[in-house]
Amino acid sequence: MLTERQLFLFKVLVNDYIRSAEPIGSRTIAKRYDVKYSPATIRNELADLEEMGFLEKTHSSSGRVPSQKGYRYYVDHLLSPALLSKDEILNIKRAIQDKYYELEKVTQETANILSEFTHYTSIVLGPEVLTTKLKHMQIVMLSRETAVLIIITNTGHVENRTIKLPEGLDARKVEMLVNILNDRLQGTPLFKLKNALDSEIKNVLRQHLSEYERIIEMLNDALEYHPVDHIYFSGKTNILSQPEFKDIDKVLPILNALENKDIVYELLRPSGEDGIHIKIGEENAMREIKDCSVITASYSIGGEHMGTVAVIGPTRMAYPKVVTLMELVTNSLSELLTKRYQDA
Repeated sequence: MLTERQLFLFKVLVNDYIRSAEPIGSRTIAKRYDVKYSPATIRNELADLEEMGFLEKTHSSSGRVPSQKGYRYYVDHLLSPALLSKDEILNIKRAIQDKYYELEKVTQETANILSEFTHYTSIVLGPEVLTTKLKHMQIVMLSRETAVLIIITNTGHVENRTIKLPEGLDARKVEMLVNILNDRLQGTPLFKLKNALDSEIKNVLRQHLSEYERIIEMLNDALEYHPVDHIYFSGKTNILSQPEFKDIDKVLPILNALENKDIVYELLRPSGEDGIHIKIGEENAMREIKDCSVITASYSIGGEHMGTVAVIGPTRMAYPKVVTLMELVTNSLSELLTKRYQDA
């Protein structure tokens, strides 16, 4: 258990290091107006904090920096909300609300806002991944062999996919197929359509169409859904402006990881738990970002998870500001989406 004095000095050191990116020594802390302890007392306390694993020394300085254990303690026990100005709050809410009717632009604007205000990399998983549902499906035959599968969603989005028809599937059978699909799949989230083919469609098709196996194979290909197509970035190269990443060998794995949407999706995959989650350094499962902290938060409608927002930065991240901004942004997104779906 840390003493009151150790807690105070530890928080001062972490906050100063976050601002300066320079190792902090006892004399630096002693010069602060709000510190009443002597350099010798501070030095002894910092040595104890280092021995307990909360601080560590760098090779280039006698000053100390927080360890990963130290950052975790700071985040779990000492994190205080940052104060945002009225103008900042207004600008953030207005930027999101101005895109009320354009869901894709709302998502991209959210990423832009977080990147602009934090100076880190921001990523947003769009709400359509979980909320876009099938409203209607149509198949338009172009010839005996080919057709266009038209998918209309509950958001008004229309997708056209060219498909190759199984031999023997004439216009009458196509109409029957469409009726079965619409009857059984209407209201199904797009990303669940393929699973529904086996659970909802296959047995019905077996009863009515001898070509059911080839039809299922055709639909499996046509209904492939990629949630990574709904990931929006901003500030990918912001990491280059951080002092920790001046070494190109250190930053390249991070930049390469951000180019791989499958890796990024793993960062954003819903955990099933609401709220803000902070993973520091090696707490991240992916080795490419072991020198980073990742903060994620979800936004929702009526308690149902709609999407995820993430900020990636150095472990020396301005945690209070980022957490406060993410709470504001996700609350604003939830309010906007709730209103949008109530108006729909």
